[in-house]
Amino acid sequence: MDARITVSKEDYLKAILEAESEGEPVISARLAEWLSVSAPAVTMALRRLKRDVLVSVRADGRVQLTGAGRKIARRLAIRHHLIERMLHEIFGMQWFKVHDEAERLEHAVSADFEALLVKKLGRGGTCPHGNFATFDSPVQKRKRGYQLLAAAEPGQKYRVASVYERDSKLGELLDKRGIRPGSELYLHERNYDQTLSLITAAGNIVLGRPAAEKVWVTATPPD
Repeated sequence: MDARITVSKEDYLKAILEAESEGEPVISARLAEWLSVSAPAVTMALRRLKRDVLVSVRADGRVQLTGAGRKIARRLAIRHHLIERMLHEIFGMQWFKVHDEAERLEHAVSADFEALLVKKLGRGGTCPHGNFATFDSPVQKRKRGYQLLAAAEPGQKYRVASVYERDSKLGELLDKRGIRPGSELYLHERNYDQTLSLITAAGNIVLGRPAAEKVWVTATPPD
């Protein structure tokens, strides 16, 4: 990578790419929340990224990656994806813990080590959260046949396809309730308060809407 591309710049570029995948406009306030930094810190970072022609900022405040910025962000995203898979598939780390660990390790991966990871794990595939390295948008997920658990129809069985990965506490909560990528569940009913009554491997559970909006599922054929 270019010597000017610091760890901080990499973090911002990947955050912009990830935020884009959520299907919403990327603005400074969203980046501040995403990266847990102050608004002035984001302003300074974007100024440096604009200087290096890695991002552009539109008149309405929307932040966009340039071709060069997107290339760096995608490269880092792929390395993050490979590290998550390595931690889970080779070392057995719990699926909801690998994201935070990969965030720390992704900047230290050399091109040679990345090649070894690709040779060992293969290209493509999903991470332990069921997500692809390319950060599929909600539109792309729906094209794959996924739907949000929060919007699923009661009285049906579903398989968990993908879980939001930037919140390890959410992942741990879901795991304890039997909701993890690849697991099956039965949506019994949607309650008046918008919670969901589910049957999972953990038994009968109730899940709130905020959590259900972070889980993508696919319908399974009836028995």
